[in-house]
Amino acid sequence: MPAIERPSPSEYAEYYRKYVDLVPNGDLIDILTDQFDETALLLGPLTDEEACRPYAPGKWSVKEVVGHVTDTERIFTYRALRIARGDRTPLAGYDQDAYVKAGGFNDRSLVGLLAELRLARHSSVGLFKELPPAALARTGVANNNPVSVRALAWIIAGHERHHVKIIRERYLPR
Repeated sequence: MPAIERPSPSEYAEYYRKYVDLVPNGDLIDILTDQFDETALLLGPLTDEEACRPYAPGKWSVKEVVGHVTDTERIFTYRALRIARGDRTPLAGYDQDAYVKAGGFNDRSLVGLLAELRLARHSSVGLFKELPPAALARTGVANNNPVSVRALAWIIAGHERHHVKIIRERYLPR
């Protein structure tokens, strides 16, 4: 399959530009595949206790960030699947804070949360790798904004990069 081209800004809401811009040029499937390993290597040394601490009051813990990234990846991949299959139904947004609160991520092991993220990423890569160019170019509406399947793939990669950057800067000791 040909590489998944970087989406044009017209293929996603302005809000997501910050994510798409974080993704380096290259084969997106390779980036998505390698990205998880980088994240796991970064977070693997943390103890469960360390991973439960937010960097400031009212902020998520590392475990909650990992749970959030997994939930978001699943939601965005679901959106991509529906749009790729030609479903024109507008897709609802979601409240990320409510999802994190209901997720109970701090009660789980970091190892288990990373394993779940690995499975979600493996599933996402499997979908995006096999979509034909016409499906990747399809557009739909999600959270009241037009978006292409290709853009959703790039947003997923950028969303994880965004949160890993925050973890590096605010959670991990220098």
